[in-house]
Amino acid sequence: MANLRSSSAVRGLAGGAVIAVATTFVYISSFDGAFLFDDAVHIINNDRVQPPLSISNLLAGKRPVVDLTLALNYRLHQLDARGYHALNLAIHIFAAWTLFGVLRRSFLLRRTDRLTGESRGTGPQSAKSCGTGFQPVKSASSVALVIALIWALHPLQTQSVTYLIQRAESLMGLFYLLTLYGVIRGVESSRPVAWYSVAVVSCAMGMGCKAVMVTAPLTVFLYDGVFVARSWTAALRARWGLYLALAATWGVLWACGIAGGVLDSANLNAHVGFGFKGVSPWQYLLTQSGVLLVYLKLAVWPYPLCLDYNWAQAQRFSEIVTPAVAIAALLLWAAWSIRNRSPLGFLAASFFVILAPTSSLIPIKDMLFEHRLYLPLAAVVTTMVLGGYALMRSLANRRSAFPAHPKAMMTGVVVVAIVVLATGTVQRNRTYADPIGMWRDVTEKRPLNARAFENLGTQLMAAGQKTDAIVEYRKAVQLEPDFSSAHANLGNALSESGDLMDAVGHYREVVRLDPDHTLAHVNLGYALQRLGRATEAIQWFRTATKTDPRRTKPRLIANAHYALATARARDGDFDGAETSFRDAVIAWPGYAKAHYSLGLVLERQAKLGEAIESFDRALALDPGLDVARRARDRALQQRAHEP
Repeated sequence: MANLRSSSAVRGLAGGAVIAVATTFVYISSFDGAFLFDDAVHIINNDRVQPPLSISNLLAGKRPVVDLTLALNYRLHQLDARGYHALNLAIHIFAAWTLFGVLRRSFLLRRTDRLTGESRGTGPQSAKSCGTGFQPVKSASSVALVIALIWALHPLQTQSVTYLIQRAESLMGLFYLLTLYGVIRGVESSRPVAWYSVAVVSCAMGMGCKAVMVTAPLTVFLYDGVFVARSWTAALRARWGLYLALAATWGVLWACGIAGGVLDSANLNAHVGFGFKGVSPWQYLLTQSGVLLVYLKLAVWPYPLCLDYNWAQAQRFSEIVTPAVAIAALLLWAAWSIRNRSPLGFLAASFFVILAPTSSLIPIKDMLFEHRLYLPLAAVVTTMVLGGYALMRSLANRRSAFPAHPKAMMTGVVVVAIVVLATGTVQRNRTYADPIGMWRDVTEKRPLNARAFENLGTQLMAAGQKTDAIVEYRKAVQLEPDFSSAHANLGNALSESGDLMDAVGHYREVVRLDPDHTLAHVNLGYALQRLGRATEAIQWFRTATKTDPRRTKPRLIANAHYALATARARDGDFDGAETSFRDAVIAWPGYAKAHYSLGLVLERQAKLGEAIESFDRALALDPGLDVARRARDRALQQRAHEP
């Protein structure tokens, strides 16, 4: 018994080492990846993750656990993407380890004989031969290792690992797996409370990462009923306290405002939930049948991959009925299998359950993203590997018909599959390393995706290629004339290129489409100011300061007040300029440049004491602001010479 447990532990450690080394070797190529797409909003321009840090500010976000990790990265690495990639890789390795542990322990349970065709007792104490030359413990570790490796190295996972902000998905996946692992260990333990506590805490942490975690208690219950308990009722009787505690973690979603936001049909600015008006719940559900088939196809054959599908709503009969029939058949089979407590049924059900929050009736602006398959991919890979294992056992029983040794054949197939998948992942990581190349890749694969052309234009602008950027922005607005963000970026590019009249036209289109677009109002004012139309400019700056009644955009509103203040100062209205500069620092107290400019206006009005205070505040916020230091010294000298 002791030798068997020792052997099992060694195999577990060896498997974990293989996973860590292989995953690191493949994903070291991701460290050249840049910030992309939503990284700008959630990392680069996210006030919650940048100093000064505030616990209350972090907790005010919808994903506080993710924001906490981003804040840690920012503190250690500022905006060096390599540090963020390193933590993303660590999260992915921990998730793969946990999946390995869940699989190993699941394969050693009595009911998994229906998955592998083996005959064994309960738990790791059984070492009865399977009649194929494999011992149960050995095959459990080997099969679990193969599944975990394929899952970790699969190219589909690049969007959750290499695309930095999708750490939210991989971190949620890690806590999801830890929840299940804690329950499994608790079932095996003579003192289960500690392990059940691990499960509950992990579940709560996952809720603070992403709303998909809402399905974790249901998945745990399905696992319990299929693999552990004698019946569904027995599972509830034995562990009702655990399920109450797991269900209580749903409160995190309410505390973070996620649940309320999803259910609030009156929120007209929502991109997720019943307030989103871009598609009805019924239309979204019909479209998701086709999306689910795409997910299954990519899980089996991960090509071509695309960062941003911008998937369109299903319209044609063939886009709705054929996928709906296929998915309905799979769902019916999964329901029948779960009713019979089949382990394969659990795999099918978990795939659909985990995807339910994003592939059911809850409308989401983006209907398809590869990162949503991060955890469901494990169910598909497990099913495929176990199918191959069952085939291997069948061949082993017919050796006379197959001269090659089935174990050698299967080992060769597994090695080739892992190498092919790992190669695909490395190649995909290289695409992530080139932002311009990535968005060209998207425009080639999704030529009707206006958002892709807009993002390509933004990357070209960042590279100083203004003419090429304008071309891509124009393509975006041609594909989608009401695309306010593309009009705004096109206006910026035209303004920088000196084509102010054309820029003004696009800025006016933005404020028509989106009256609360603060920055468009400000930029329109600047463009008019450069055209010599100062009075109009001031009116647009003043309007910009009123575009955020809920006070959700402090920095943008501060910039609007700053623009109005500088326009007033240029007009000679120093009292008005002082008021607007004060409004700017009230809106955003950390605005060093506004404190400095306020000091200049106060100095101009001979309010030297207040001016010095403003310069000091600016320097406290930005010690490198040398102009504020020189202005303070000048003001101190002036005050020293006062009578």
